[in-house]
Amino acid sequence: MGVGAESSPDEVRAAFEDWLGALAAGLEAADGSAVLELVDPDCWWRDLLALSWDLGTYHGTERISGLLGQHLHRAAVTDVALDAEFGPRFVAEDDGPGTIEGFFTFQTAEAWCRGVARIREVDGGWRAWTVMTGMEDLKGHERALGARRPTGPRHEVGATTQRNWKDQREASVAFDDRDPDVVILGAGQGGLALAANLRLMGVDALILEKSERVGDGWRKRYHSLVLHDPVWADHLPYLPFPRSWPIYSAKDKIADWFEFYAQAMELNVWCSADMTDAAYDEAARRWTLTVQTPTGPRTLVTRDVVLATGAAGEPNIPDFPGRDLFPGTVYHSSRHGSGGDWSGKRAVVVGACNSGHDIAQDLYEAGAEVTLVQRSSTHIISQEHGIPAIFGANFTESGPPTEYADLLASAFPWPLVLEAAKQGVKDTAEKDAALLASLEAVGFRLNDGPDGTGLMGFALAKGGGYYIDVGASGLIASGKIALAQGSGLAEFNSTGVRLADGRELDADLVVLATGYSNMRETARRLFGSGVADKLPLVLGVGEDGEIGGLYRRTGQDGFWYMGGPLAWVRIYSKHLALQIAADQAGITPT
Repeated sequence: MGVGAESSPDEVRAAFEDWLGALAAGLEAADGSAVLELVDPDCWWRDLLALSWDLGTYHGTERISGLLGQHLHRAAVTDVALDAEFGPRFVAEDDGPGTIEGFFTFQTAEAWCRGVARIREVDGGWRAWTVMTGMEDLKGHERALGARRPTGPRHEVGATTQRNWKDQREASVAFDDRDPDVVILGAGQGGLALAANLRLMGVDALILEKSERVGDGWRKRYHSLVLHDPVWADHLPYLPFPRSWPIYSAKDKIADWFEFYAQAMELNVWCSADMTDAAYDEAARRWTLTVQTPTGPRTLVTRDVVLATGAAGEPNIPDFPGRDLFPGTVYHSSRHGSGGDWSGKRAVVVGACNSGHDIAQDLYEAGAEVTLVQRSSTHIISQEHGIPAIFGANFTESGPPTEYADLLASAFPWPLVLEAAKQGVKDTAEKDAALLASLEAVGFRLNDGPDGTGLMGFALAKGGGYYIDVGASGLIASGKIALAQGSGLAEFNSTGVRLADGRELDADLVVLATGYSNMRETARRLFGSGVADKLPLVLGVGEDGEIGGLYRRTGQDGFWYMGGPLAWVRIYSKHLALQIAADQAGITPT
């Protein structure tokens, strides 16, 4: 009792251990009522497979009671214990009593698990404000990490000495003598992270990548591209960046790292491989895939297919009238290479979010005369002030180890993330006041994101709709990049484009930074409407508090979505891999 910011670590630990002991007694006795006595009426409980075998957020004692009543007895929780490697720690709050954050471990009948709780002192007792229960490893299918790592070739009893490690890797990648357990479409961050987890769980996965090299999804993007997320949030699983890695990664540097990652993690990847046909046998529960490779067509039969081509989906290219009249060049922002090709030329960039701003800046710095067409308002933050507000204290140089930062992030449900983002938007806007005022002075239209949730609200809703300023805003405010405001493009003509308000802009190049369609449309193109119509839309936070479509069952047996920023795929690739591995092993509860 009476624990606060001035309390000693021993006092903080004692308070958390007392609460955890009571939680352990309730969980291990499958006594939902006893557990409910330990949570606040406004508690958020997020379960990541451990109890429910699904991803779900349960807000309030009524919904938490439903979770426990439905799943606690079957889960058979045992061995709840404090994880004291990091914490517990007291976290002060500006407008509240403060919380104790702590970690714990436990097991269920099928899995080894970890948990996170944030507890507050209420009416003389400690009650949980948030709880996360998450699956870590399947019993009997634990990841080959640490003490479970392989001994290596020529050191295993009965191992052949006729083929060295390189020979074995080449045979593994070729799939001449077997079909893969899982086929993953796309060798971006999502596909690589998932394949790494599956391999460590003993699941034989093959990645199909259309491009010539792993990492080309970044490597072939526009010349000046630099990631906006900081290094502390961007590690891939099991292989962190070197400590000398820059805070913000250049696209070619991250592309080369992806290629190295695939090699170091011994992932099976076919490059220049294009899936041209897919059919699902409901009775056999198997996919038959036709793949065009550099050596000819291949047919693969597999239980699971994962679409990991990017949460952004297909490029959205509006069919503006008059395209055939325009003699210049038109392409979607996804095809922009280098602005250097357009020195001395007139360029119109349609769309004013991240890609539009970055490409406009790239073209301007290459010597082009650039006009940015803003079709609707945009949420703007500076990298200096906005990124720290979004990533908080967890993903910083002085933050917790990535393993624990990820646990803390996953223990903060998406609805709470959005609610907390509102204050971050206000704080960032105050720090960025001069920047925002300079934009408004030239007519640039701003917004605070969906319901005031800023970048995070847009990212969760549709993956775009914002700009993190790394220089383009100043160029717009100073008039170096011209701004055409408010109406959007109506049609092409023989000299350029005409806007909806009648203004005409002469152009040699028109870049359509018009975003992307939903990932479900990529599934429709590759698998047909019969599959796509069963699938949910990707992104958006649903009534269950989880992101639509990603990292969980989709409605089509044996079909999964994988995608998102590097931080998301590092955290949730494990949970998707656990579901696939459990299905492959036949141990998923019905």
